[in-house]
Amino acid sequence: MINEKMIQKMVEFDGGDPKRIQHFLKVYQFAHVIGVEEGISEELQKILDLAAILHDIGIRPSEEKYGRSDGKLQEQEGPAYAMQLLKEFSEVTEEERDRICYLIGHHHTYQNVEGMDYQILLEADFLVNAYEDELPKEAILTFKHKVFRTETGKKLLDTMFGL
Repeated sequence: MINEKMIQKMVEFDGGDPKRIQHFLKVYQFAHVIGVEEGISEELQKILDLAAILHDIGIRPSEEKYGRSDGKLQEQEGPAYAMQLLKEFSEVTEEERDRICYLIGHHHTYQNVEGMDYQILLEADFLVNAYEDELPKEAILTFKHKVFRTETGKKLLDTMFGL
């Protein structure tokens, strides 16, 4: 129930930008599937799901403030906006909010990945970005070998892109 409510909030936040809305919905779905298939705990799945829904919340504020929204600016601007939305939900604890905001603040950082929630978010976002950005097969393979760690994520990547 909380995921659906958060999706509604993010659709409102990104209103007028259907491509961005479609993006976060796809990342959320891939993250959810990978998390379930990898057998992560219900608590970690909750954090992962919410982080996936909110992961790009920093794009619009970055564009408004700086006229651009590269990954580092998204990581810089996103957590504060995510925290505002998360505080509207009493069923999200302070510890969960902090972790979700940490993930949002690192979803373009591929070094020192700590936690399955972090790993899966990176993989889910890449699955969608590789398709949306029409990345060449070589780039996809390089990213796979450098970043992907879950068996489910690797299988999805291989299957989707015919690797």
